[in-house]
Amino acid sequence: MQSFIQRNRILLLHVSFWGLYFSFFYYQVSSPKHGEEISFFKAFIDSFVQVGFVMLAAYTNYFFFLPRFLKDKNWLNYLVQFSVFFIILMICFIWTKRYVIQLFYAQFMRMGYFSSQMFVVQVTMGTLFIVIFIGMLRFAEDWFELEAKKKEVENEKLMAELRFLKAQINPHFLFNTLNNLYYLAFTQSPNTTEVIAKLSQMMRYMIYDSNHPKVLLSKELEYMENYISLEKLRLNDQIPIEFEVKGHTNEVLIVPLILITFLENAFKHGVSNNVSDAYVKVNLTLDHKNCIYSVENSKLPPNTSTLPEKSGIGLQNLQRRLELSYPDKYELEIRDQPLYYAVTLKLQL
Repeated sequence: MQSFIQRNRILLLHVSFWGLYFSFFYYQVSSPKHGEEISFFKAFIDSFVQVGFVMLAAYTNYFFFLPRFLKDKNWLNYLVQFSVFFIILMICFIWTKRYVIQLFYAQFMRMGYFSSQMFVVQVTMGTLFIVIFIGMLRFAEDWFELEAKKKEVENEKLMAELRFLKAQINPHFLFNTLNNLYYLAFTQSPNTTEVIAKLSQMMRYMIYDSNHPKVLLSKELEYMENYISLEKLRLNDQIPIEFEVKGHTNEVLIVPLILITFLENAFKHGVSNNVSDAYVKVNLTLDHKNCIYSVENSKLPPNTSTLPEKSGIGLQNLQRRLELSYPDKYELEIRDQPLYYAVTLKLQL
């Protein structure tokens, strides 16, 4: 029902207006005058003539004169053409109204008002007012349509940007994981088969599940657990890694691949087998629709890592995706201390 109203709101607006106008005029002409009851048939014919001529004037302007004006932007041409049409129509309208009144209400015709200039002015000005009102609806409709198209184009641009940012994330992760796999294969680790299996699960998630606008938070966490498992295998379980989840995550949706960047950065820039006190701590707390996600990692001594200090692409992409996917619904806190690096992300899911 709601979608029907949304699709036909302009038509319903016009129908409602004319229904109210017809009802109001019918009530006026059907009211007893000088003690005489007005029959339904007479009141209906009078109302039909009134509304019919006014609609003819309004919609000829609406569908013919206004579109030509909007195309040519020629005020003088529009006013001349419409004025000629309107004057001819008013002559026919007033003559028809007087004929109906003479036919049905001869006693009122003798009062002189319906033959006066005041009657002509009243009918003309009333009709012109409604023509202008319906014409303004045309401008309003065009404005709303233009705004809707602008919003649609803007949404398409935002979606294209999100797809572009996500496309940058996938190769970035794949490059890091393949490096890990190469290292295990090079050292002939017995865990190579397990790594390939976990990598297969993760790629399936990235290729299929992450193409949806949102995924279950439990699926996203499963993906992160597989990533941590791969890192533990690469590091031979020498580095303490904490991963704690609080709250029910099975029925909550989240934008895919929004949490992994901080985790990747923690392992890339914070842990090494050559550093004994390296660590990674990951916590996620879910309270209804509020999610608090924190990642803390030790800092490697200078010149320990062969990676550049700032990867650039990962964090910038994440912040842009947060702006597009959760506008005014997230808080990001970054603490860059001498011995550790920590981030806290608060999301309203």
